[in-house]
Amino acid sequence: MPKELNFKQELVGCFGFPVAENPTQAMIEPAFRAMGLDWRYLTLEVRPEDLPAAVAGARAFGFRGFNCTIPHKVEVIKHLDGLGESASLMGAVNCVVNREGRFIGENTDGKGFVSSFRELADPAGKSLVLLGAGGAARAIGVEMALAGCRSITLVNRSETRGRDLEELFSGPLRDAVRATGGPELEVNYICWKGDFEVPEGTEIVVNATSIGLFPDVDARIALSMDSISADMIVADVIPNPPETRLVREAREKGCRVIDGLGMLVAQGVIGIEYWTGRTPDAGVMRRGLEEVFA
Repeated sequence: MPKELNFKQELVGCFGFPVAENPTQAMIEPAFRAMGLDWRYLTLEVRPEDLPAAVAGARAFGFRGFNCTIPHKVEVIKHLDGLGESASLMGAVNCVVNREGRFIGENTDGKGFVSSFRELADPAGKSLVLLGAGGAARAIGVEMALAGCRSITLVNRSETRGRDLEELFSGPLRDAVRATGGPELEVNYICWKGDFEVPEGTEIVVNATSIGLFPDVDARIALSMDSISADMIVADVIPNPPETRLVREAREKGCRVIDGLGMLVAQGVIGIEYWTGRTPDAGVMRRGLEEVFA
């Protein structure tokens, strides 16, 4: 019998504004090719006022799912049919999955961080300092707590945002950790003034701010590097450039580091698993990013 021809490509993508510098396509499409899937990942600039129409369009085109980035991670929720547990707890969505025609919001940011962290150590029982109080900090804090972190210190300049996150972590998140049988979660907020001194005994330091993001690649985080010791794990969520000033200086101090590509690849793996039901080759995805960043 002749081979059945199928010219229909399955669609996924990214909704954001601005979005031109988002590198996700560079890792997702090589993964699809390596998996033998004729899928396309579209990087789509969607203005805030056009988000309802964009989600409706994704439904009409039969998208298998899509990522959401700034500024849509919260606003998209009202246009979806439901939320996964993590997304519901965080109040933010970065990955939408088409489940039998229903658009379900998930959040893979924190899960991706935990996955990349586990390559170095077990989060259980660890103490974490989180710099920033935005979506990335929220996602990382939630998933690291659920993975067993015993304490989280939140550091942010805006006290309002910092206290809001402290309230989430001290209330609903602490309850969720208890429900899993995890350790009692200790949460503290510190207002970020001047160079922050990392408390002695801290085991993990994460920059969850946008400081150092291209084109401001030499921007310095207000952090006392003298308070960083070689036994700490230091992570930066920024993927562009892959080696930020913080990552470089922490590596020079002898720290084990996680760069932004590690988290980006790990959350991308989870997204592809959600969309396709199959696990992609993370090495192929990382190489795709490294090629575009040279």
